[in-house]
Amino acid sequence: MRFLVTGSNGLVGSRACTLLEQRGHPVVGMGRGARRTGGGYAYVSVDLTREADVAAAIEAAAPEVILHCASMTEVDACEKDPEAAYAANVTAAAAVARGARKAGAHLVHVSTDYVFDGEAGPYDEAALPNPRGVYAVTKHMGEQAARVLAPGCAIARTAVVYGWPPVAGRLNFGAWLVTALEKGQQVRLFEDQVVSPSFAENVAAMLVELGERRLGGVWNTCGGTVLDRVAFGRALCEVFGFDSKLIVPTRMADLKLPSPRPLKSGLRTDKVRAGLSVQPLELAESLARFHATWLAARGS
Repeated sequence: MRFLVTGSNGLVGSRACTLLEQRGHPVVGMGRGARRTGGGYAYVSVDLTREADVAAAIEAAAPEVILHCASMTEVDACEKDPEAAYAANVTAAAAVARGARKAGAHLVHVSTDYVFDGEAGPYDEAALPNPRGVYAVTKHMGEQAARVLAPGCAIARTAVVYGWPPVAGRLNFGAWLVTALEKGQQVRLFEDQVVSPSFAENVAAMLVELGERRLGGVWNTCGGTVLDRVAFGRALCEVFGFDSKLIVPTRMADLKLPSPRPLKSGLRTDKVRAGLSVQPLELAESLARFHATWLAARGS
């Protein structure tokens, strides 16, 4: 089955390409600028905000499935530059969805728990989105573009994705924690934000299954444990052997952040557990795998 993966230089996209290659699927990775990952799969550089270029690249690749992992995910950067956020999260999503429909390809569109306001989480797939902030609104608009332009697509919502090694130029939440704690630096974590931390390889495996089986609808492709960020940090310290006293609990209201964040967030995974063979990892297992990849990268 021929796959095209957007955002193949990113955390989830790169893992999806690797897994697809391992499973024997022909893969074309699509990213902006030079290729920054290994693997033997094909790669094409495309600015996803240029619809004509996207259409041409999809036509040339002739995919049967598209995993749309690319997006602008830096929440505060989106708030500061709404034009860029709209282009990356809405214009690009629409371009990929149109290309998928024209190619007859099944689309798996990756979204986020931030489409919810965080008033009553954790949320299941039937919960009504109420996005707050530019990042959240544009991601929700991207979902709608995918639904309208690529009927039958899958909307895969994930949350707080982490993994090692991090992608070039930006540390994900888990990689940032490990990097700081290893140096003995204190880290301030929200004790009042509840999330569903998700190991990147696990997320990628769920996306691949959605693509292979051409499943549609909304799916919460995230970690299986819902907890606050302080609890996550302390659990990580235990697994990695770091000093948990370096974790400094703070409340979101104490920091003047440019963009709002959902507080009581997190995603329910009942549908995924019942419908996919790839299961969402509970915290202990995902941290153990995170630790193993970190040690392997260090040659330990």
